Amino acid sequence: MNAVPDLAVVGLGPAGRALAHRAAVRGLDVVAVDPHPDRPWQATYAAWVDEIPGWLGDCDVWRARLPRPRVHGIRERILDRTYGVLDNVALHRRLDLTGVRVVTGFSDALTPWSVTLRDGTRVDAHRVIDARGLQPDPTLAEQTAFGVVVPAVVAAPALGGGDGWFMDWRPDNGTGPDDPPSFLYAVPLGEDTVLLEETCLVGSPGLPLGELRRRLDARLAARGVELPANVEVERVRFPVQAPRESTSVPAFGARAGLVHPGTGYSVAASLAAVDTVVESLARGHDPSKALWPWHARTVRRLRDIGLSALLDLEPSATAGFFDAFFALPIARQRAYLSGRTDVLGTTAAMWSLFRAAEPGTRRTLARAGARRA
Repeated sequence: MNAVPDLAVVGLGPAGRALAHRAAVRGLDVVAVDPHPDRPWQATYAAWVDEIPGWLGDCDVWRARLPRPRVHGIRERILDRTYGVLDNVALHRRLDLTGVRVVTGFSDALTPWSVTLRDGTRVDAHRVIDARGLQPDPTLAEQTAFGVVVPAVVAAPALGGGDGWFMDWRPDNGTGPDDPPSFLYAVPLGEDTVLLEETCLVGSPGLPLGELRRRLDARLAARGVELPANVEVERVRFPVQAPRESTSVPAFGARAGLVHPGTGYSVAASLAAVDTVVESLARGHDPSKALWPWHARTVRRLRDIGLSALLDLEPSATAGFFDAFFALPIARQRAYLSGRTDVLGTTAAMWSLFRAAEPGTRRTLARAGARRA
């Protein structure tokens, strides 16, 4: 009779695959469950380069890098922090599952110690961790985007002489001052291609993809971009909040709340947190408590205040809000965007932004803070 494995990881997206990989490296007996374990990841994942943990070693997991990405709120700014688009193929290969038993199938029911598949197969383990990511949910705030992948020479007029835009809030997308805002996200993907994407940062609900496509077409036409026929398309829609229902099964990745509610990013945070969770599993401790100590929970509450403020912000104030944020010192920006356990840094960034904001935006920020108090 086979021994029960130490860990069952359900879901092999970037977070789940990283967890299974690192747990096996640590010496745990791991089984992973996914309906399509070898299917390539199609989404575009990006991160600040300094967020990627050292255990990835010298492996080049980047498809492209922007050493000094640009933003445009009211004015253009250059950020002194390298930003990159992850190479999904290289990252998938680096997170190899040597020593992991992979079970192909759709999970139907999870308990803390078992996974039941749709065909009735049961997989037992001493610990089960749910890493299946998040599906669109009308009760949760979400990010939506519509993008096209084009040759760099085609994208050039939209880039204004630079390599790309982290955020470009200029209103040349056919919207008025009272319309819900969206921005242009434009990043190189390597191989002389560029992703041009109209993005609704957060919404409840997010802007429809059809509206974002219309805005992208208007923006690109205004900048003299002529799209070729049969262009590759990217559609994005995912929650920036974790599910509200409680469950006895520990989670990891986006499903565990590692999505930054103000950016939608979760992959780098998952990679950075995975060894903490693996070590707690190796010691027989509660992985949820290891993932969410008090300082991480406090930062999450502070970021939720930021999310509430973004949802309440007057559309006409959005560009000024981000102009004020990206005028902060890089250390303050980094603390808010990446410091998942940095209570002092996150608080300092939010206070600095409050002081720099326009009076109307300050009132919005104060109301968001009062609601969460």
